[in-house]
Amino acid sequence: MMTSSFSIPADTRRIDPARRRAFKADGSVDDNDRTEIGPTPLAFAEWARSGLEAPHLATMREYRLQRLKDQLVARDLAGILLFDPLNIRYATDTTNMQLWTTHNPARACFVAASGHVVLWDFHGCNHLSAHLPLVSELRSGASFFYFETGDRTEQHAQGFAAQIDDLLRTHGGSNRRLAVDRIEVAGLRALDALGVQVHSGQEVTEFARVIKGPDEIKAMRCAVASCEGSIAEMRQAMRAGATENDVWAALHSGNIRRGGEWIETRILSSGPRTNPWYQESGPRVLSDGDLLSFDTDLIGVYGMCVDMSRSWICGGLEPSAEQKRLYRIAREHISFNTDLVRPGMGFTELTALGHRLPPSCREQRYGVMFHGVGLCDEYPCIRYPEDVGSYGYEGVLQPGMALCVEAYIGEVGGRDGIKLENQLLVTENGCEVLTRYPFESSFLQD
Repeated sequence: MMTSSFSIPADTRRIDPARRRAFKADGSVDDNDRTEIGPTPLAFAEWARSGLEAPHLATMREYRLQRLKDQLVARDLAGILLFDPLNIRYATDTTNMQLWTTHNPARACFVAASGHVVLWDFHGCNHLSAHLPLVSELRSGASFFYFETGDRTEQHAQGFAAQIDDLLRTHGGSNRRLAVDRIEVAGLRALDALGVQVHSGQEVTEFARVIKGPDEIKAMRCAVASCEGSIAEMRQAMRAGATENDVWAALHSGNIRRGGEWIETRILSSGPRTNPWYQESGPRVLSDGDLLSFDTDLIGVYGMCVDMSRSWICGGLEPSAEQKRLYRIAREHISFNTDLVRPGMGFTELTALGHRLPPSCREQRYGVMFHGVGLCDEYPCIRYPEDVGSYGYEGVLQPGMALCVEAYIGEVGGRDGIKLENQLLVTENGCEVLTRYPFESSFLQD
């Protein structure tokens, strides 16, 4: 392996022979004072009771890096430059202020087609990644957004671009083709000025991430189990006199207590706020008989997204006839569409064969019938017939893809809206429903 002044010294990763090391089920060091984040004893205990196997993190990391390398080689790209925190997570399994760096791009990662990995972290944060052997070099100074660099933005962008140029010459030879997932305007102009040929990095990363390896699937199963444990606590918090925020806070608390990481949205509403959809949790006080609907959008343990939706009645009362009607449409919709999922099925074929919503429910339909899921909502998006002409694209389901099947059922001018969603794994012969939290029998019984 080539070294530079930025290479990680071997001493950084040396295990002290005088110190006896124990390891957790996922291969991480069992050290109460360790730097890296991860699942808590509560999560491991719940998984053990459920018979779930934790992923082996070293194997999962190697699989992901190889997926990226394969995509680069297939496109004759010398490397990829990443600023999206979730793409950096995929390439390196490093975490650092994920939400903050989403809108303050202070971290970056370069992955050469040969596998050389350079991580630029926030200043003073090199210790956060020192335990990861796949990171070849640690640097800082990838910031050239205005808040950080002001009227010196172009200067810093040019300095960073010069580093990328040097890495391409060192690890790409004469190949000047670089994929970039997203970048500030000043950075793109600086790369252009150096003759770097910039190509779409989002296509590279989405295609790399779309097929989950065996350990990623284990990680997703564990994340689902922890999310559903948190949902059970959320259900207990739903009572007359509680606010929507009180109920939502239970989900967030349960996620964090199990070692989950963050939640992308806060879509939970009750009563008349369930229609139209996308209203986020607020101070509305619940009463017995209120409908409550939510979408987790949760980034759980190992950074895996668990995206599922349920609708409940506060106080355990009998749903109204109208609520039952809407719920049954939603349940039939995702059940019918789940049965279509199998390898070889085309994206637009799913659209054509999918369950048709009643005309009264189409105007306020959800944005997609299916979407991919991994570290977040991912490729692909599979559209409703009304949208396929404008937004649809073609592709084919493959084993190892993870999907969410969606339904929002609410009529224009109606009081109630039902949201149901399950997370699926495409298998060799069909699909497996990963989310097991039960549907509401009271809505399904006459």
